[in-house]
Amino acid sequence: MKIVLSPDPVLRQVCEPCRVEDASIKKLAKQMAKAMYKNNGCGLAASQVGVLKRLVVIDCDTETDEQNPIFLVNPEIVELEGDPVVEGESCLSCPGITIPIARPPFAKVRFLDLDGEEWTIEGDGLLGRCLQHEINHLDGKTMFEVCDPLARIEALRDYEAALAAGAKPGETGASR
Repeated sequence: MKIVLSPDPVLRQVCEPCRVEDASIKKLAKQMAKAMYKNNGCGLAASQVGVLKRLVVIDCDTETDEQNPIFLVNPEIVELEGDPVVEGESCLSCPGITIPIARPPFAKVRFLDLDGEEWTIEGDGLLGRCLQHEINHLDGKTMFEVCDPLARIEALRDYEAALAAGAKPGETGASR
């Protein structure tokens, strides 16, 4: 499974809701998790592998080497809390760069699991940021669309240089 790189137009499209009874969703989820881990990511949206479905896989557990992916089908943010915090973010679809992005530190998200059961996940720090980042992808927004306009100009220039230097998914750049 190949990671779609910006500026591929698929990354700017809004994803369609999934039907959990569709057996291909489970297969896609497993393939996405494999691609995420292979590229050292902590989150991956279906649009990043060229599939316009509202499906996300995340694993923000940096404490262990154990793989514990969480699959979010049709996730939606139900609450954001706290004053925005600026931190460097990287993305498998924008290799070789890290962009400063302001986000509320806490996110609460409602989603279905792969069996169609409704759940809520909430978190701050990396998990809160990752949830917001991946749901942005489902809504057709990359880091370039959610960062500060001045940071965007620098990030686009840095990204062009990173691609020219052969940056691959999972490679990050220094944070500005």
